[in-house]
Amino acid sequence: MANHPRTVGVIPARFGSERLPGKVLLHIGGRAMVHWVYDRVRRSPLLDEVVVATDSRSVLQYCQGYQIPVLLTGEHASGSDRLYEVVERTDGEVYVNIQGDEPTITAGHIELLLEPILDGRAEVSTLKTALHGAAATDPNCVKVVTDKNGRALYFSRFPLPYDRDGAGGVAYYKHIGLYAYTREALVRFHSLPQSPLELAEKLEQLRFLENGTAIHVAETAEDTIGVDTEEDLERARRFLA
Repeated sequence: MANHPRTVGVIPARFGSERLPGKVLLHIGGRAMVHWVYDRVRRSPLLDEVVVATDSRSVLQYCQGYQIPVLLTGEHASGSDRLYEVVERTDGEVYVNIQGDEPTITAGHIELLLEPILDGRAEVSTLKTALHGAAATDPNCVKVVTDKNGRALYFSRFPLPYDRDGAGGVAYYKHIGLYAYTREALVRFHSLPQSPLELAEKLEQLRFLENGTAIHVAETAEDTIGVDTEEDLERARRFLA
């Protein structure tokens, strides 16, 4: 893709996590988690720049020590607010929001995310993967339902679609919380107030849907290990070993 728009990967890395404090600096095989995320996304040829965005001096110092590009931001209520500060301070045309607690992300995930943005089909894109068993009822695992063209109909912590007759055979999809956006979509998102569905589900992406912005959802066979608990951290350590 010779003349693709300038694409910036942003890794929001908040130090104060409720369930696993300081998790972005927890070590996996001798390197901090955020270091793994940075190294793995740098493998994507579609990202012109990758930067860590943090409100933590500890994260700042770690990144500087390993020559990882980093911006110290103000304190923000959400990752998208932190991302918007980076948008104001950089000159990208497309932004990829890469969670600092996703150490198993791959260049393939980045390619799937960016494809509908770079070919002009979407302003916002994200990922899903097939979900099995009890995870469908776990409120920490966000589900997504799409139309036949891959556009999001709804995101929920509830197991959707609801199997009313208990007949089984309902396909559930886990939402993988990585996003790509055009600069214009991010500016518009930031200008909008929090929406009722967003506040009810505590899912920011619903603000786009409630305000008429379509979200393209690409399917991947590669799940990721988002690290929220000690158990997740051990799973990531085993995977990356």
